[in-house]
Amino acid sequence: MRIEEVVIEGFKSYAVRTHITGWDPEFNAITGLNGSGKSNILDAICFVLGITNLSQVRATNMQDLIYKRGQAGVNKASVTITFNNEDRNSSPVGFETYDKISVTRQIIMGGQSKYMVNGTRTQQQTVGNLFQSVQLNINNPHFLIMQGRITKVLNMKPPEILAMIEEASGTRMFEEKKEKALKTIAKKEKKVEEITKLLIEEIDPKLEQLRAEKRSYLEYQKTESEIERLNRIVIAFEYILNLERVNKSGADVDAKKKKIKDLETFSERLKEEIVHLEDDIKQTMHKKEKELGKSDNIQELENSIMEYSNQIVRINTKCDLNRASIDEETKNKDTLLCNKAEINQVLLQKSEEYKKLETQFEKIKRNHDEKSEQVRKAEELLQTLSTGVSAQEGHENGYMEQLQEVRNNESHALTEIEQAKLKISHLNKELNEKEPLAIKAVNDNQGLLKDYESAKKVVQNLTTALSKINWDPSKEESLLNKKSTMQNKVKAFTEKCESLSSQLSNIEFSYSDPTSNFDRSKVKGLVAELINLNPQYAQCSTALEICAGGKLYNVVVENESVGSQLIEKGKLRKRVTIIPLNKIKAYKIPAEKLISAKQLAPEKVHLALSLIGYDDVVTPAMEFVFGNTLICTDADTAKRVTFDKNVRTKSVTLEGDVYDPFGTLQGGSKPLFAGILIGLQTLKEYKQQLKTYQQELDDLNAEIRSTQETIDEYNQTKKQLDLKTHEVTLLEQQMNNSSNSQIIHIVENIKSQIVEHENTIIDSQKKRQAALDSCQRIEKEMNEFRNNRDSKLKDIKQSVLKGKSEIAQSNQVVINMQRHVQTMRLEMKQFEEDLLNVNSEIENVDNNIKQLSQAAESMRNELDQFKNSLEQAQAELEKEREILSAFDEEIVELQAAVKAKTAQLTEAQLEMSKINHDIEKVQKDVVAAQQNVLRMENEHDWILNQRQHFGNPNTPFDFTNQNPNECKKMLRQLELNRNKLRKKINAKVMNMIDSVEKKEASLKQMLNTVGRDKKKIEETIVSLDNYKKDALQKTWEKVNADFGAIFSDLLPNSFAKIQPPEGQDLMNGLEIKVSLGGIWKQSLSELSGGQRSLVALSLILSLLQFKPAPMYILDEVDAALDLSHTQNIGQLLRTRFKGSQFIVVSLKDGMFNNANVLFRTRFRDGTSVVERTSQRQELERRRTQRSR
Repeated sequence: MRIEEVVIEGFKSYAVRTHITGWDPEFNAITGLNGSGKSNILDAICFVLGITNLSQVRATNMQDLIYKRGQAGVNKASVTITFNNEDRNSSPVGFETYDKISVTRQIIMGGQSKYMVNGTRTQQQTVGNLFQSVQLNINNPHFLIMQGRITKVLNMKPPEILAMIEEASGTRMFEEKKEKALKTIAKKEKKVEEITKLLIEEIDPKLEQLRAEKRSYLEYQKTESEIERLNRIVIAFEYILNLERVNKSGADVDAKKKKIKDLETFSERLKEEIVHLEDDIKQTMHKKEKELGKSDNIQELENSIMEYSNQIVRINTKCDLNRASIDEETKNKDTLLCNKAEINQVLLQKSEEYKKLETQFEKIKRNHDEKSEQVRKAEELLQTLSTGVSAQEGHENGYMEQLQEVRNNESHALTEIEQAKLKISHLNKELNEKEPLAIKAVNDNQGLLKDYESAKKVVQNLTTALSKINWDPSKEESLLNKKSTMQNKVKAFTEKCESLSSQLSNIEFSYSDPTSNFDRSKVKGLVAELINLNPQYAQCSTALEICAGGKLYNVVVENESVGSQLIEKGKLRKRVTIIPLNKIKAYKIPAEKLISAKQLAPEKVHLALSLIGYDDVVTPAMEFVFGNTLICTDADTAKRVTFDKNVRTKSVTLEGDVYDPFGTLQGGSKPLFAGILIGLQTLKEYKQQLKTYQQELDDLNAEIRSTQETIDEYNQTKKQLDLKTHEVTLLEQQMNNSSNSQIIHIVENIKSQIVEHENTIIDSQKKRQAALDSCQRIEKEMNEFRNNRDSKLKDIKQSVLKGKSEIAQSNQVVINMQRHVQTMRLEMKQFEEDLLNVNSEIENVDNNIKQLSQAAESMRNELDQFKNSLEQAQAELEKEREILSAFDEEIVELQAAVKAKTAQLTEAQLEMSKINHDIEKVQKDVVAAQQNVLRMENEHDWILNQRQHFGNPNTPFDFTNQNPNECKKMLRQLELNRNKLRKKINAKVMNMIDSVEKKEASLKQMLNTVGRDKKKIEETIVSLDNYKKDALQKTWEKVNADFGAIFSDLLPNSFAKIQPPEGQDLMNGLEIKVSLGGIWKQSLSELSGGQRSLVALSLILSLLQFKPAPMYILDEVDAALDLSHTQNIGQLLRTRFKGSQFIVVSLKDGMFNNANVLFRTRFRDGTSVVERTSQRQELERRRTQRSR
């Protein structure tokens, strides 16, 4: 495929339509002056070939390609190239049937661009594929050698040279396709991840959910069918039962009416007997009153006894209060004494700390004042020396004043020394006179002093021993206070338990062991005692008592054997009912009934059993007593629940009203035993609290016992210490008050004065020596000042500054210390005030104790008088009562008989009420049964058609093979399951699951397809990689041979080759090696510019020769070569490249004279024009003329 014609219109410098025809199939040259438009022809060809990098056609945007950027009336650029396609072997893919191919590219102002192939508009990709299929890839053009390509090749690195070999071998396109394929795989991988994520996170969970819903839906349908079948069996059974109840009711009613008549006769007889007994009681009472009228003294005696008892109680109460007050005051005094001791000890400690602190403060203050005085003097000296004027009026100037001051100090110290020596002389004289008397006094006091020292040593030893005893007196007081408090609590709760137990005596159950080694744990106790009532259900206690009734007093035992032993040999004081845990058969309300009841009145209905607590071992007994009754909060709830067809269970309201599903209603007042459970629960709490307090009291007693030995040791040692301390005090007083002691103290005082004066002499000598040293220092400084005044003033200034800095630092220390001293002083003052207050309080407590003791003695005397009076009155009353006791016994016997008859009457009346209730119940049951039969027949049409089969064997209503009760249980369970399933099922699940399963299958199919495609692509890439290596190897060998041959033709006696870098292989890259005159050059930098250009051009031409493209375009590739080399290149192109069409732009004759057709461009009237010359024909014509 080669160019036959190029038509340019509006493209760059070609303003008008320009036809360039007559292109030679082999060698065409284009020449012309610079700027005449020769390179624009090449740009036009590249434009049609689909170039996208506009910088290669010297433009920045599409508008630059239009003539004068569209400003000269030309608003579009169009280039059309007609290709000869007669050679079918080199035809583009898909165009083998076309002899000519016309390709047009057109751009319009504004950026619109279009392609046409053979007059048909085509996509850019199609045009690109057309040219790439014939080795004319304009975006990686090996067929296009522009002006800078030579230099670019010279600067190429080994991988870039390898890329040229790849392009020549045709594997470059494979690399591009491979990269696109890998990118596509990456995109597909991402899509696969998205699909997988979609399957895992959405589709699979959704499908699993739908499958579960499908199973639930199928189970629900199955349950519905089974419920329908079981429901018919249950309804049929109830229908039969109601019919039987209607037929059997008459005989029961007649028997119950006969029994009522007998009970009425019995009741009338009992009433008559009770009237006679009451008359006897009245007569006996009348006789007793007559006897009482004779003895008016009884009432007076009773009143006196009552008065005396009240007075005794009152005085006892006052005595207890008085005793408690004395104990309290005594404890207060002990506490105050402890506080006083603590305050004295702290005050002593604080006094010692204060003395030390004050001494430290005086020392620091003295040092600070001395330093301040030194600085002041130094400042005065500095001012005096600097100005010659004293800082203070009346003082001498400078060093003279200091010198005079230290001389005065030296003189004062000398005077103190002389005075101290004189005083010592007088004291020694007095000591010589009185010391013999003191020695005699010491001998006289030797025994007393020995006793004093001995007692003092004992005090020290006892103090040490007391400190070693690890005991705090306040702890003993705290333990005793806690013990007293806990004893009061134990006493109070013991009284509460005894009082409450006496009120609940009727629930006490006692027995004797029926056998030796009898296990009492097998007797659990009364039902009432086994119940734990939670405080939050306290308001339900009455309802629970009504629910249990007489069963509260039943005795729970482990088995029937234990019960028999108790009844036969347990010596029971009263009749009891035994509940053996192993035999009792408890009826508990079915769960479905309880659920229905709670649904009717949420939070208002509870199973009685659920409101109490109990041990697991007595569960059967509790279920027997409380398992079949409901507790309702109000009457309306009880009515609604009790008579509901799905419940029909006995219920009790919080007020104690009983509702029975058979129509019975009880209530109106609380039973006599009301409050039993509350009382028992309170008694349990009291006993538990008593147990806790008793345990704490035992722990306190144990702790006191464990520390008693230490307490006794401490108290004994303390007592001995107090006695010895008092003894030491007495001995000190005795020694101080005697004449011998006075003379001894005088001598000791004289000796201490002598020592004090001797110390004064030592201190004064130190002061005198310091004054003498200061005098010498000042005289020395005066001499230095006279010799070097400025330096001395500078030293004094530095000394003043340093001294001020030190004063500032020490001043804060002094202030802090002063605050500390003041704080300590205030603390001591506060402790002293506290001590005074404590002493005052102790005095008040002593007065209170004295007054309380006197009042206690008075009350004891008064109490004894009232006790004597009470005993006398009680003795007289006892005599009077013995007379009336006979009447009382007779009245008690008569009242007991009345009570027994009344109980029998009440029992008979209750029995009649019960029978009447039973008759009413039977009648109501009959009516209810008839109504139920009619209702069932009306509600269920199938009953009339199927009732002849009810109960018959081998029918759907066979009650023998299908137990109706079991069917009811199954029905309830199935209904519960249905209710649960109804909340879960999804009616649309069957349709939904089909669509989701299809979607899952589609996604999985898509994943499999993508996986197969990926595997094929990867296998193809591997096989093509191997093919690429073989193709590159062959290409390199061929190109390398042609490269050396072409370079030898262009530069005789030279050779060139391309080879992998040292230590690397072909796939790492290739580099150029050149030999000139048989010598291989290390690098291309050793060659001249022309030689390097020939090397690059030889490589390019060798690549072109390997796989010739239909067309090659060379743009001034000979610019850097001389004429001889240019001519060689032209000759080389004409001879070596026969199968391709060359289009060369050159300004040198040596190049374009070898071309077959030459196109000359000129710039005329602002546009480019082209002239064609056929140089081969011209040359043949000239040769012919010469031959002629």
